[in-house]
Amino acid sequence: MRSMPRNDPRQYDDLAAEWWHPTGTFALLHWLAAARAALVPPAPGPGRILVDAGCGGGLLAPHLRGKGYRHIGVDLRRTGLEQAAPRGVTAVLGDVTALPLAPHSADVVVAGEILEHVTDLPGTVAELCRVLRPGGIVVLDTLNDTGLSRLITVTLGERLGIAPPGLHDPALFVPPRRLVAEFARHGVPLRIRGVRPSLTGLFRWLVLRRPAHGRRIVPVPSTAVLYQGIGRKIRGIEGRAHETGVAHAAG
Repeated sequence: MRSMPRNDPRQYDDLAAEWWHPTGTFALLHWLAAARAALVPPAPGPGRILVDAGCGGGLLAPHLRGKGYRHIGVDLRRTGLEQAAPRGVTAVLGDVTALPLAPHSADVVVAGEILEHVTDLPGTVAELCRVLRPGGIVVLDTLNDTGLSRLITVTLGERLGIAPPGLHDPALFVPPRRLVAEFARHGVPLRIRGVRPSLTGLFRWLVLRRPAHGRRIVPVPSTAVLYQGIGRKIRGIEGRAHETGVAHAAG
């Protein structure tokens, strides 16, 4: 891999062949995609849209089959979108800080393993909430900004092959309290829970180099490393959220 700064999105071009390798670099991302999809309810009717922000190679797609959504994936890298499109994703080249989508166009917004990569967290959250219709659902997962998270994800994770070297910048990791506050500003109260990979899954992947089976992501009491969030946008909040934002900026 080319020498690049931490969190450089061009790394995903060099890793493009790994997106769908069953025991490759992105195996853990497949597990997390399945766990995210489990939080997405079936579409309540026809014509419903799910926006997958930072969709990468479209790993969420197989886990959404039968749920009834049009799956729109937005990503910065063409190499990922080229793999997402054949798997039923409507691929859109774009930045999660400026989604090329209309306001209130999504019934569900999914932000999986992307929030710890953005340099403008408030702007990204604002965009995710902008495209979400009132009553719509947001589903996410990300890494906490703790010493334990940095140790496991970066120091040990890169040495053990859990994460590619340089893929994460720990300065961008997101504490749950901050994320909850950002979403609340836009009328989306979040519920947070800690999760982790199963130990048997990690053993099969890292030691045996075999695909993990069964429940590969499990809930845990602590959010110190990895956590999920789910929230529903409050109806009628748009005007109040705008007024609050104006008052906050004025102050």
